[in-house]
Amino acid sequence: MVWYALLVAAVAAERLAELAVARRNLRWSLARGARVTGDGHYPAMVALHTGLLAACLVEAAHRPFVPALGWPMLALAVAAQGLRWWCIAALGHRWSTRVVVIPGLAPVTRGPYRWLRHPNYAAVAVEGIALPLVHTAWVTALAFTVLNAALMAVRIRCEEAALSCSTS
Repeated sequence: MVWYALLVAAVAAERLAELAVARRNLRWSLARGARVTGDGHYPAMVALHTGLLAACLVEAAHRPFVPALGWPMLALAVAAQGLRWWCIAALGHRWSTRVVVIPGLAPVTRGPYRWLRHPNYAAVAVEGIALPLVHTAWVTALAFTVLNAALMAVRIRCEEAALSCSTS
């Protein structure tokens, strides 16, 4: 269980790094006339992602590590992190944890955005299943997946609306 707690702590550190990048990028975007929209769902998103990490630790304390499940899920969790940072690199200064639109800029179509409209959300979905299942925390995986699907329905509608306004 100690190694799993270290894994969850590493993911938490990664999230803090994301927030630092997002803050820097938000300043860059605002200096170029960006507008932030749809902040109403942001606190729920923060709570859900924080809750995922906490729930992983709580549930895993009562679950065994099953190598046949744990190792493949660890590989998926690591792959999800790789996809997330590929998204961040592809968006460059335009990446943020908030919905930020710089008027006049076309949507990014490089990197994973060549194939998926919202690849970062695919990474979140995979991670939300894989990270808990590394240590058989199936209740956490299920609860996060259901709640994240509802949240992403709101978030993606918000992003699409913001993007359609910026390109019209």
